[in-house]
Amino acid sequence: MREITLDQFAASHADGSAFVLDVREGTEYVEGHVPGAALIPMSRLSSHLGEIPQDRAVHVICRSGNRSASMADFLERAGYDAYSVAGGTDAWARSGRPVVTGREQR
Repeated sequence: MREITLDQFAASHADGSAFVLDVREGTEYVEGHVPGAALIPMSRLSSHLGEIPQDRAVHVICRSGNRSASMADFLERAGYDAYSVAGGTDAWARSGRPVVTGREQR
């Protein structure tokens, strides 16, 4: 499994160079997510691969990094340039970075 540090993720997020994929469940996403993160829950990922771009890196995030690690592995095996975000959304929020609540993807 390939992993990206929180600081590397923040830099990539700031310049918009990677696709951010949140693999948590909808209720978790609504409670707080990284701005701009697309939601495709882990349980539905295999049937929604067409929604994930293959022309740039995919940074997979969950709450703490466990689900994102297994889903980044899955995506890498499927041909994506995928990385798990170390520490997940919890670490992102603890570091003082912005978190969006609600259903809208921003």
